[in-house]
Amino acid sequence: MPFLIFALVLSSGKGAALLAGYNTLSEEDKANYDEPALCRFMGKIMYGVFFSLILMGASDMLDSLVFLIVGIVLLLLLIVFAILYTNSGNRFKIT
Repeated sequence: MPFLIFALVLSSGKGAALLAGYNTLSEEDKANYDEPALCRFMGKIMYGVFFSLILMGASDMLDSLVFLIVGIVLLLLLIVFAILYTNSGNRFKIT
C-alpha cells in the first residue's frame, strides 16, 4: 500500500521532495528541472512497482512460480527503463 500511496502523490505532480537525488539538489539546480513532469513520470513507475509487488504476493497466495517470475522480471525491467529514460536526453530539464 505505501507504493500505491506514493504513486498517487507523485502522479498529482507533487512530492518531489520524496524523490531521492532530487531533494539533495541546490535550489538553483532544482529550478532547471520540470518538477511536475518528473513527479508524474516517477508516479507511473511506482504504479508499475506496485503491480509487480502485487504479482509477487499473488504468487505466494496461489502457490504459482509463474507470477513470481513475471513480477521480478517486470520490476527489473521497470528499474532499467526508469534509469535509462531519466538519464538520457535531458528529458526533464527546462531549456
